[in-house]
Amino acid sequence: MIATPATAELRQLALAAWLEPDLEKKVALVQYLRLHSAMFLIATTGGFQAPASLPGCPARPELRSHLDVARRSPFTSEGLAALLHAVTHIEFNAINLALDAVWRFAALPHAYYLDWLKVAAEEAQHFSLLRVLLQGMGRDYGDFPAHTGLWDMSRKTEADVLARMALVPRTLEARGLDATPPMQTKLRKVGTPDALRAVAILDIILRDEIGHVAIGNHWYRYLCVQRGLEPIATYALLAHQYSAPRLKGPLNLDARRKAGFNEAELAILRENA
Repeated sequence: MIATPATAELRQLALAAWLEPDLEKKVALVQYLRLHSAMFLIATTGGFQAPASLPGCPARPELRSHLDVARRSPFTSEGLAALLHAVTHIEFNAINLALDAVWRFAALPHAYYLDWLKVAAEEAQHFSLLRVLLQGMGRDYGDFPAHTGLWDMSRKTEADVLARMALVPRTLEARGLDATPPMQTKLRKVGTPDALRAVAILDIILRDEIGHVAIGNHWYRYLCVQRGLEPIATYALLAHQYSAPRLKGPLNLDARRKAGFNEAELAILRENA
């Protein structure tokens, strides 16, 4: 049973949602937390006992190394379903990543926790939209193998919120800004009703992900100011220290600008892509 907002603590409930393996219950709990977010207490001092396990997830999909997940052409019905399943898997992991940012890190302003709860709720919406699309194709989340790499950087950065902000929203999630338009182009070429419905869902996802990366940029810079660090040089150090994945072009410069990357950062990204 969910505690009432008058007595509940937001970060503890975010942890409960993070641990929840049932898809429907996880999504419902996240939506409930977002709906009542202004009424919850938020314990900014002290942390919670970190679970030894990964976040709660259903028994399926089967998780494999990314090297063992076959790529298929989206121009077949099976390949299209597999591609959309891969995107759905990303959005499911993004729910847990946002919840992790809420419960794991202490001593931050209330706005930080509310921002990442908002992200979790939007990721839950994306997951639900894609899952409904898959179900309309006679498939469901879990029907294809999925890769394990999405959680690796989260585990690496779980001891430092600055590294988390630098390398998850500003790096991994920002890669989604670059990857979405080419995916939409491919889906338009596929041209089936399901593919075109996916294009429309990706419009929603891209719009929201710009906001998520902007939240990451905001809190990354906030933390740099708090620690007396220069953001660009610090990012380079963190990317090297944590072995961040190499950037691949083409870059969606317009979306990155909207998400808060400045021209100096974009120039460096262009050089490295």
